[in-house]
Amino acid sequence: MSVSIETNDIAPAALTTQAAPCLGSKNRMPEFSLAGKVVCVSGAARGLGLTQAEALLEAGAKVYALDRLEEPSPEFYEIQKRAKEELGTELQYRRIDVRDTELLESTIEAIADAEGRLDGLVAAAGIQQETPALEYTAQDANTMFEVNVTGVFMTSKAVAKQMIRFGNGGSIALIASMSGTIANRGLICPAYNASKAAVLQLARNLAMEWGTYNIRVNTISPGYIVTAMVEKLFAQFPERREEWPKHNMLGRLSTPNEYRGAAVFLLSDASSFMTGSDLRMDGGHAAW
Repeated sequence: MSVSIETNDIAPAALTTQAAPCLGSKNRMPEFSLAGKVVCVSGAARGLGLTQAEALLEAGAKVYALDRLEEPSPEFYEIQKRAKEELGTELQYRRIDVRDTELLESTIEAIADAEGRLDGLVAAAGIQQETPALEYTAQDANTMFEVNVTGVFMTSKAVAKQMIRFGNGGSIALIASMSGTIANRGLICPAYNASKAAVLQLARNLAMEWGTYNIRVNTISPGYIVTAMVEKLFAQFPERREEWPKHNMLGRLSTPNEYRGAAVFLLSDASSFMTGSDLRMDGGHAAW
């Protein structure tokens, strides 16, 4: 016997219970606010990680940037100044290599101790290497997986432990890639693509384990992003600048700014019933 439930079959009280807190709100879209939240962003000394850190600051969060660079990019200090003077929050930097698990754990624990809470993580640290499979060495492959998979895993674990300790739950967003779903035509990076596929599966399993602690885990899968690193790649392979935009439905490449809203969405209450999911933002590349 099958039973179908129509929306009209649900009592009006049941329909309005969840929506009621937002009715009559004096703020615009309060579910996107991160005011009072403390968030870590790995790989945030520059590039996509730094762009997302700035978006989280604008949403009200206090952000700790984690990166292996001795000094973050000049843009970092501009955003740090803006956070304090314009946004009424803070951007801090902690130098760390995600492969150093002992330092990673102690650093994140120290952040949580100082703040009395830890609410979110954007795991954006990662590396790329373009090498044909027949020329890949075991050492290079292991380095790729150690940073892109194990590093992401251990960072997530360290943050989740603090979320559980304080009992406030939280949200974790792992930066995957459309390359975890498809093989990039003309881009030879077998280990990178395998690592991003692993991140997608890792997120689903962490979401399953940590949901009971009210910790949500999701992924963002960007398409091709025009960054300083990609510009250098275009200088080496100029044909890609013309060819890559043809591979998606919008006929262009993306910029780091186009992923700002995704980070805020996944770390805020705007996505409160979303976990174990992938937010693919690739211009339709993988939808052909």
